[in-house]
Amino acid sequence: MIVIEEQPKRVEVTVYAEFALADYQEFENAVNYAIQFEGPVDLFFDLREMADFTLDVAWEDIVFARAHANDFRRIAVLTHSQWVAWSAWLAQIFVRAEMQIFDDEAEARSWLAADETGTAE
Repeated sequence: MIVIEEQPKRVEVTVYAEFALADYQEFENAVNYAIQFEGPVDLFFDLREMADFTLDVAWEDIVFARAHANDFRRIAVLTHSQWVAWSAWLAQIFVRAEMQIFDDEAEARSWLAADETGTAE
């Protein structure tokens, strides 16, 4: 199950329990809409409550990342799992965005709020 919050120039996703293909498709729709009307966006993924993900989600993530290689500015991934962190870094191969892995939500949000010069907005 996922919860998606859309903000100006940012899509925030929180995943609970299993991340299934229907959830991922809901994420894709939200991101596609934001990109269509706002251009490149930031992503915030809170994966601390994610138990696992299905194989079709992993494949869809690769396909989606390749199709949207230039559509993201920054991606913050909030997790306590080394496996999820490794998977996120692997996905970065296909996306030309800054990506950071965090275990502290305040740090992740602060990093996303920073402008191009590295200072908070």
